[in-house]
Amino acid sequence: MNCYISKGALKKEDAVKGEDIRDGIFKLIKSSHPGFSKKLYISTKELHRFRRLYLSSLIAREKEELAVIDKDVIDTFKKNPVLSENIYEKKEAKLTVGQKMADKIALFGGSWTFISIFFSFIIIWMAVNVIVLIAKPFDPFPFILLNLFLSCLAAVQAPIILMSQNRQSQKERTRGEHDYKIDLKAELEIKLLSKKVDHLLVRQINNLLEIQEVQTDYLEDLINTNKKALKAKR
Repeated sequence: MNCYISKGALKKEDAVKGEDIRDGIFKLIKSSHPGFSKKLYISTKELHRFRRLYLSSLIAREKEELAVIDKDVIDTFKKNPVLSENIYEKKEAKLTVGQKMADKIALFGGSWTFISIFFSFIIIWMAVNVIVLIAKPFDPFPFILLNLFLSCLAAVQAPIILMSQNRQSQKERTRGEHDYKIDLKAELEIKLLSKKVDHLLVRQINNLLEIQEVQTDYLEDLINTNKKALKAKR
């Protein structure tokens, strides 16, 4: 019998039939030598050469798949817009002058500065009318003018505070919608990456098993070769 590839004569112990070759390696030989079939023979030397080529192709394919997955992940992030942006700057730019004033007044009205100024004003007002202008006060006890002023202040301040609270509720609603969009996008991205990782793991396991099986065939051939060499010496 002759080796189909090298066309040289083969010894029986060096001949390998096509049907005994692993499918992946057989297809590789077939791609280089289309006329090769399962009934023909090749030498163990040629078989080892194609095994090395097959292992190299498996490793190259593994690297290529990793590169493709990395590229897919990068493209996914490039194509999808980033949702985690500062939404309040955009909202603040659209506010009217009245809304901005309402926010500032409500912010000042709820501060210790306002409380200190307010109580100082009341104490000074009462001191002026009771002590300084005791003979002819412009607002004698029980300070009716002061009560009128405080009532007007409360009447004006209450709707301003309510307006600011309504705007705060709108902010919270907008932030809730924005957080929901971010969470939804993150969930979809995680699912996409999880599928890619699962696919990668399955392909890696199959490739590793294939590499291990080829290495096992290699090892068995080496063991058989060594046994034959020892028998020949005896």
